[in-house]
Amino acid sequence: MSLMHPLVLMLLIPSIGAIGITFAGRVNQNLREAFTFVTAGLLAITVWPMAIDVAHGGRSSITLATLTDSLNITLHTEPLGALFATLAASLWIINSLYSVGYMRGNNESHQTRFYVFFAISIAAAMGVALAGNLFTLFLFYEILTLATYPLVTHKGDEATIRSARVYLAILMGTSITLFLPAVIWVTSLTGGDFTLGGSLQGKVDAPTAGLLLAMFVFGIGKAAVMPIHRWLPAAMVAPTPVSALLHAVAVVKAGVFSITKIIIYIFGVDWLFSLSTTQWLVWITSFTIIVASLIALRQTNLKRLLAYSTIGQLSYVVMASAILKPMAEIGAALHMVAHAFGKITLFFAAGAIYVASKKIDITQLAGIGRRMPVTMAAFTVGALSMIGVPPTGGFVSKWYILGGAFEADNFLAIFTIIASTALNAAYFLPIIYAAWFLAEDQAPKKPHGEAPWPMVVALALTALLTLGFFFFNGPVIEIERQLVGGLQ
Repeated sequence: MSLMHPLVLMLLIPSIGAIGITFAGRVNQNLREAFTFVTAGLLAITVWPMAIDVAHGGRSSITLATLTDSLNITLHTEPLGALFATLAASLWIINSLYSVGYMRGNNESHQTRFYVFFAISIAAAMGVALAGNLFTLFLFYEILTLATYPLVTHKGDEATIRSARVYLAILMGTSITLFLPAVIWVTSLTGGDFTLGGSLQGKVDAPTAGLLLAMFVFGIGKAAVMPIHRWLPAAMVAPTPVSALLHAVAVVKAGVFSITKIIIYIFGVDWLFSLSTTQWLVWITSFTIIVASLIALRQTNLKRLLAYSTIGQLSYVVMASAILKPMAEIGAALHMVAHAFGKITLFFAAGAIYVASKKIDITQLAGIGRRMPVTMAAFTVGALSMIGVPPTGGFVSKWYILGGAFEADNFLAIFTIIASTALNAAYFLPIIYAAWFLAEDQAPKKPHGEAPWPMVVALALTALLTLGFFFFNGPVIEIERQLVGGLQ
């Protein structure tokens, strides 16, 4: 194994960066943050050529370790993983800029520890994205859970620790009791390698396939398919940059990515959804989308509202994978990107509002658009993308998913998309209206404007990405057409 192999470097760069950040933090915060930016930049310029190579049909693979004759840790490239890796690596740069403003502006303690575990989490996300078999996927999935736990517990108070335990218990509990047994079962039957078109066909009967699918869907708790969703609202005790990591950069994306990859490469969509024992997946994801949206309607805490919004939006990706039509499969990939851009913008805006005004409640946001116009303009863009309004990225992804649902005559999916879009509008539009058109209830005790400039620059960049993805989504569509072409 060559340490200079690009796939190995994608793991080593953030891992070594975490060590460098540790020592730099003992010198001063400027050096620590400079080390963070250099590490994030090096990872991005390593990942981007890989994604371009995959887009042109290139593939690479490397085995990191051989544990037994049938068990090894392998990395490989393919369209879905290249997309996830590029998304996580690219957004890390912007999230780091935002983190500088947030951590300093909020006078957070243990800032070095924050940057260290953030880097380790990104390394784990790279492992998930590049996993060449089920065992490798499970290994890095678990590392990601453990690496994000110190980030969720960052505040260190009793309430935070209690919520973080819910986060850890649900994610570790589901993965050990469901995901791991499914990995062992499938690996014993097929070797566990990811094979386009699926490797399980002919190896198990329909009831067993339905059972295995359930073990994967509910064992991969990061996808937050109900009822395995309570960890996500619980994790909102974390600092806002961590919430952005959880919702947009790595954690939840690792969940829906893993389920989608397993459906495509282990089961094979043609075979899996020809079975009557697997039709429940569209129903459970539709249920999750609608119920999460209804719960979001009742929230007054802004971050909790965004958390339940994420639960619903994630199931769009899983539902799209289950529709079994090329447009929907492309829509699943597009929604991973559109949701990442839009939701990170919303969390960045929520954090900026907190740092500048200490406001966390929706009822406190009347008139805030006049005090924080850039922040609320970005929030508006992110919210419109979650609803699916042009010209935002969310419109493009929902268009493809809806097109796939019409191709499949899947009226449940069609109803779910239309109804949830109306619900998204019902909980986002009142916030936008209040921020821009209502007067403040009372002048703040301490007048404020925008948050520190690194935060404002970061959220403006992600808002521009959300708008830009409406016009410039061709590379994602083209790279995923390779995958769809292999499914037809």
